[in-house]
Amino acid sequence: MPRFVLARLALIPPMLLGVSLLVFVMLRVGPGDPALDYLRLSQVPPTDAALADARSMLGLDRPFAVQYLDWLWRALQGDFGLSYATRRPVLPELLGYLPATLELAGTALVVSLALSLPLGAWAAAHRDGWQDRLVRGIAVLGVSLPNFWVAFLLVVVFSVTLGWLPAMGRGGAAHLAMPALAIGLMSLSVNARLLRASMLEAGRGRHVLYARLRGLSEGAVARRHVFRNALVPVVTATGMHVGELLGGALVVETIFSWPGVGRYAVSAIYDRDYPVIQCFTLVMTMVFVLCNLAVDLAYAWLDPRLRLGQEAA
Repeated sequence: MPRFVLARLALIPPMLLGVSLLVFVMLRVGPGDPALDYLRLSQVPPTDAALADARSMLGLDRPFAVQYLDWLWRALQGDFGLSYATRRPVLPELLGYLPATLELAGTALVVSLALSLPLGAWAAAHRDGWQDRLVRGIAVLGVSLPNFWVAFLLVVVFSVTLGWLPAMGRGGAAHLAMPALAIGLMSLSVNARLLRASMLEAGRGRHVLYARLRGLSEGAVARRHVFRNALVPVVTATGMHVGELLGGALVVETIFSWPGVGRYAVSAIYDRDYPVIQCFTLVMTMVFVLCNLAVDLAYAWLDPRLRLGQEAA
């Protein structure tokens, strides 16, 4: 297991380096002028002298490779520059918003797994029955509806019409309920249908037949030999869903005025705040990679063949 973990950790630095270079290039070669955006956010008239001073201060008058290496060296020391809009260091400001986003995305993931696993198992246990059709219908709706539309629908029903839940802000469970459900509905739907299919397939395996021949009860067979094996593809899908949950937070946080990093990033993209965009991309990439590492470890625990194959390699 240690070699398996180290092999995964060794992939993180080159991945972050590639992402940083890609983002840096895209922001520099795309439309717009960083110096002009800096002056606009500073509310300074964009005269020729002001533009020249801004380019010199931001280092835009140097060769591209020098700009990137200088930015990379400072980033390795935790210095991502100052936000064009707030004039504060980017990394501490972004990390201040990150806990709210992780709280929202983590709650959405927990809700998704807590609902999808029993729903998928229930559908598999009643194959082709009304329970199975109900779960499949929910799954189709969950995959088909965009999260921002679900968010607006939840606000209309539970805040405007019924008045049960607050529509905006961060607080307790009442504030988390609607945005977490809006973000996690697609993951819930995919996992429920995937677990159903995996359990039906695992139930046809020889190991299940042998378990029944040994006299195990149907409940024991389902728990020990069907459900655990069926979890492997669900765990794999959950790793991909982490990115969907974090990406969904970008829009949903804005709708619910949730003070998270997604809302902060949307504002930075709208303002073309380059230091914030670069830092946000790297931090979220790191979060996504670490979440996938956790998924890989869970996958290796569920399927020892993967762990043994990695160690043999």
